[in-house]
Amino acid sequence: MVKQQVVLSEKYLLSALDRIAKNPAGYAVLYINASKLKPKHRHPKFLKILEKFFDGVVGLAKGVFFPLSNGDFAILGRDFSQSMVDEAVNKLREGTSNDPILHGKNSSDFATVFMFPDTFSSFYNYIVSIAENSGQSHFEDNFEPEKRSLEAGEVDDVLSILNSVDISELVKRQSIIQILQANQFKVHYQEFFVAVKDLNMLFDNVDIQENRWLYFYMLQHLDKRMLQAFFSANLHEWPELIGINLTMQSVYSQEFVNFAKMFLTQGRKIVVEVQLIDVFNNLPLYFEVKDILHRGGHKILIDGVNVASLKLLNLASLSPDMIKVFWEPLWEHAPDSDELKEAVTLLGKDNVILAKCDSSQALSWGVKHGISSFQGPFMDNLEVAFVRRECPDAAQCTIKECLKRKRLLSGQEREKCTQLSVLEKLL
Repeated sequence: MVKQQVVLSEKYLLSALDRIAKNPAGYAVLYINASKLKPKHRHPKFLKILEKFFDGVVGLAKGVFFPLSNGDFAILGRDFSQSMVDEAVNKLREGTSNDPILHGKNSSDFATVFMFPDTFSSFYNYIVSIAENSGQSHFEDNFEPEKRSLEAGEVDDVLSILNSVDISELVKRQSIIQILQANQFKVHYQEFFVAVKDLNMLFDNVDIQENRWLYFYMLQHLDKRMLQAFFSANLHEWPELIGINLTMQSVYSQEFVNFAKMFLTQGRKIVVEVQLIDVFNNLPLYFEVKDILHRGGHKILIDGVNVASLKLLNLASLSPDMIKVFWEPLWEHAPDSDELKEAVTLLGKDNVILAKCDSSQALSWGVKHGISSFQGPFMDNLEVAFVRRECPDAAQCTIKECLKRKRLLSGQEREKCTQLSVLEKLL
């Protein structure tokens, strides 16, 4: 929604307040501090989810929902009760990953009721001030500085910077955890990757991902650097199945051949994770790469799938070995996905991975749909809990430090661990 439209919403709210000004008793406003959410939770898609959580409140209070230009929301209505507010906030807590403003002790930190007539004047003046500022508020200040798109003439400079960095300290690993039965888990495989956010931190004012085609060109260079990083990795216990996020073109590189010769021994296999958008852009190459991998006994995974794209995919024709579906909090409150259940039936329960799994609700939702393999913060915490239970020096570091060190392949931070053999243990 453009700024002018949002400010118009404030004018509508002021107009409504003007109409009840002579007799505001019985009216109230529920004010939702959405601008205090983490940046990822202020994404337009998430804000639509937030609105849905408060639909019940709007109905019960016979209210009207107003999105404000500072990023907050206001619901003007009657007969608000604290229990109504608490119930809506609790549902939002359950359906989202941790956010300090949502997971504080009091619902009032996030959602406040202004009871009229006592607070009418102060609330009215506050809305006037927001409208006069035309959306220039702390909501915008909370966002990270805007970065511009990378230009073609800057690619060589960016590659030079990437070449100067010890890429082995940026390569991370994250386990895909398989549920065997109640309270029994094992590592299905581990994915090795370089996080885009880590790369973007190297550049102050340029978003290397904004220009899709230049970013794709850079990824091919980055793939080679990442594959080379395996040779300097300080891991002693490697999983039998290794997942690598690559562009399809990188399977033809000499660096990939060298990696295969060095690491794919003693029955060790790989899962090459390719992005859904790249598959669509070059279907012939996808089938060629899949054939090459299958000849070596390896697997191909289509990454970046969501429930909507499943409706467009002909999985029987593409016939990937695995797919990775990204969890979205709204799914918990949406109807079951027949397309996802069909994918599980076609590929097998171990071969559909629910990624970005950040809560027990996500895990339960996946199990209900027949999924047994999961990846994300919730599974990372489970894995670290196992490590710390086995570690005699667990008290010497925090859970956060332990998790960070477990994900690294090498570097000073990893070497701070006094029990590396325990840190590397696989479920």
